[in-house]
Amino acid sequence: MTPVAAVSEPRATTRALVRPRLQLLADEPAGGPAPTLDVLTAHWRLAFMSAQDALAAIARGGSSLRFPAHELRELSARLEHERIETAKLLDEISREERVPLQHRLSAPRATKKTLGLPDTVQACVFDLDGVLTASADVHAAAWQVAFDELLARRVERTGERFAPFMPFDPRTDYYRHLHGRPRLDGVQAFLASRGIRLPTGRTGDAPGTETVYGLANRKNAALLDLLDRHGVAAFSGSLLYLEGLREAGLPCAVVSPSANTAAILERSGLAPLVNALVDGNVARRERCRPKPAPDPLLAACRRLGVEPERTAAFETTLDGVAAARAAAIGVLIVVDRTGSSAGAALVDQGVDRVVTDLSSLMA
Repeated sequence: MTPVAAVSEPRATTRALVRPRLQLLADEPAGGPAPTLDVLTAHWRLAFMSAQDALAAIARGGSSLRFPAHELRELSARLEHERIETAKLLDEISREERVPLQHRLSAPRATKKTLGLPDTVQACVFDLDGVLTASADVHAAAWQVAFDELLARRVERTGERFAPFMPFDPRTDYYRHLHGRPRLDGVQAFLASRGIRLPTGRTGDAPGTETVYGLANRKNAALLDLLDRHGVAAFSGSLLYLEGLREAGLPCAVVSPSANTAAILERSGLAPLVNALVDGNVARRERCRPKPAPDPLLAACRRLGVEPERTAAFETTLDGVAAARAAAIGVLIVVDRTGSSAGAALVDQGVDRVVTDLSSLMA
């Protein structure tokens, strides 16, 4: 039975229509979205919009595609009718089950205007941590594993078993020495703060080897383990915003100094919504200087094929703001999840807008 035919049927029939589709979603590989009514609605919304885009592309092709105009009009009318009736069905089920829908099929398609962006913007570039995900906590926990192992070994080896053990503090040490920096720079900064000097070593050093590379590799292994066991969540407003960009046809890139950015995007469910990536691996290959230098943002713009002045950048740190200014980014939006007065003061420093969550940009 199609959604159109089911609209006038009793409640039991409408539920019978939805349950098989929910079961299909439940059979998706682990790590996919939870099989909820909202996920089902999101799938339908994407399917209808993809079909509309396909018909629009055929129409733009004109006679070269040899598609009869009357058939195209008939298909478009049938598709619109099906969309309207399916939207009614899903809204009805939502009311019956008292389940709110974020991806309501009856809602209009996202546009630059509804996303809070000027018409000049052709693409978006996002910082990862603090803007799209709360991955800093996972990074800090992984660094804690790597550094505490090193510090404990040094105490044990020197015979200072009863000396005060000063573990890595994920709240202070991470933000002071590692946050936003390339891994090797962060390792050296933290070690220097403890008066420890280690050889640089080689990229292939085994995790835990007492070299800068060995510690970085240990952190990498710990991070992947934490991601496998606990995952990392995207901010719900950020997920909705990236979905809106896809609907509006605006490509986006993610910039992060982490070599594990792709894994974080995959675990958070954001990977299918991202068109380009400039991570620690790219930065090393292309010798990009880290923020506040503009190099990562300019590399992202090149990958998207868009000039910086026609790009919107979403940052959360002062280094990110400085990098966006140096890159001559057209629109600069700061995400300050604390809602502090310091974030609001950035408006006077060339920032176009300060928000506590990306959802607040959406009309």
